[in-house]
Formats: sequence, C-alpha cells, structure tokens
Amino acid sequence: MNGRRILLGALVVLLPVCATTGQEAGGRKAKIVVDGSTTVGPIAKAFAEFMMDRDQGVKITVAESGSGNGAKSLINGSCDVAAMSRFMKPEEFKAAVDKGVLPVAHAVAMDGLAVIVHPANPVKALTTAQIADIYTGGVSNWKDLGGPDVKIVIVSRDTNSGTYEAFEELVLRKRKMCEGVEYVGSSGAVRQRVQTTLGAIGYAGLGFVDRTVKALEVDGIAPDRDSVASGRYPVARPLFMFTNGYPKLGSALHSFVTLHLTKKGQEIIEAIGFVPMTDYR
Repeated sequence: MNGRRILLGALVVLLPVCATTGQEAGGRKAKIVVDGSTTVGPIAKAFAEFMMDRDQGVKITVAESGSGNGAKSLINGSCDVAAMSRFMKPEEFKAAVDKGVLPVAHAVAMDGLAVIVHPANPVKALTTAQIADIYTGGVSNWKDLGGPDVKIVIVSRDTNSGTYEAFEELVLRKRKMCEGVEYVGSSGAVRQRVQTTLGAIGYAGLGFVDRTVKALEVDGIAPDRDSVASGRYPVARPLFMFTNGYPKLGSALHSFVTLHLTKKGQEIIEAIGFVPMTDYR
C-alpha cells in the first residue's frame, strides 16, 4: 500500500487553475508557508507578491533553506509548499508517507543550469566532459582550455542543494568533486563569486544569469529558453513545488501551486528568466 501511495504522490498534477479566495473555511484568512530551493525561491516570491497584491486576504511567506530542507519541512508539517529544484527522493517519499503525508508534485517551470565564468574570460564554450574534469580535479588552469594562464577557482552549490544534485547527476555522472571546491549557500552567491573573480567557474539556474557573468555554451548549445524547452541543452531540469495531497479546489493554496498554468504565471516565470511549462504566446 505504501508503494502505491508513493507512486500516486509522484504524479505531476496539471489541472486548470481556479479563482483564489483569501477567505478559507470559517472565514479565516488564507496563510501559505513556502520553504525550500533557492532556485525556485524567486518564482515562489514573485507568485506570492502577485497573489497578495490581488487578494489582501492572502498571506504568503517564502523561505529559502534548500531543496532537502524544503522536503523535511513538508514532512514535518512546518510548511504548506516545498519548493524543490529536484524531484523528491524515494527515501523522502517514504519518510513522508510514514508520517501520513502524501507529497504531490507540481512541475512549475523548466530550468537550464548555466555554467558561468567572469565576463573577461575569453573561453566561450566547454564540453560536459571538460566541465566534469574541472570539478573533479583533472584540469586546474584555464590555459589548458584555451583561456589565460590563470588558476581555475571552482565554485559549487552546497551539497544540500537540489541544484548541486542535478549538476552532480547531469555533468559529473555521480563522480565526486575534488578538494578545494568552494561551496556556497545560494545561486546568488555563486554568481557573486564568479562576477568578482577572473578565474572562477560556477553553475546556476537561468534566472540568475545576467550581464555580470558569462554563460558558456555546453556541448555546443547555449543555455536559453528555446534550447531548454526543446531539450537540446544538456544540463536542464524541471523545477517543482510539492504539497501534502492535492490542494482543495478554489483554495488559495490551489491557486498558488497552479499559477504557472495561467498566462500571467507564464509571464512571471519568463520575466524572472526561467522557462514556463506552458506556452500561451
């Protein structure tokens, strides 16, 4: 029975969004607590701002403690939505079901993991094999990759991050990172380190790429909306929000986790720099 419930919880639910109401049962104001991924965080915050502007009866708080901690918060009942930049692990599903929690996945956007360097770095492209060699210690100087005679400063997300786990799976193929890698707590921190360090290399979601860093082509494909949406960019993954069961239709929580299915939700996701799951253009 547990296995069947876990399978049901793994289904990505895509149903039409209903109108929100700031008043829940008994006339109480709706309160939604979101916790988890720093990558999904900007989407959650933008959705929260839109909903609270539209309905003063809705209160939404968003914390960014990492995908793993978001899963723990949902399991422990301390949040209503776990924002995750990866899918829940089998052991997380089991822990949830053991506590009477049935995680339901809502795929809210697609994201490409951009490999970023300082804008002054002349290197424009790397292969996934070259990136893996950098992060596992096989290459330590940019001159070996057609760049300047500068030591490579390797920057990574922390190991509790879903972004770290996606990079480990898609690029490193489960190989371990070498000693000397700098681990930071958010994608914004990755960008900050890269934009101020000539020899640095890092990786972050598309929504964190701006003019202060340069995103490299990977295996000859640039990370952008079209390459991620089409599946051509090799380092891409979906982004999720998990709830305990499917939210009550018409509730504020239902509107929040299905906002990505609306034209407005798509506009918000694109404005942040991610790739929507739907296309109303």
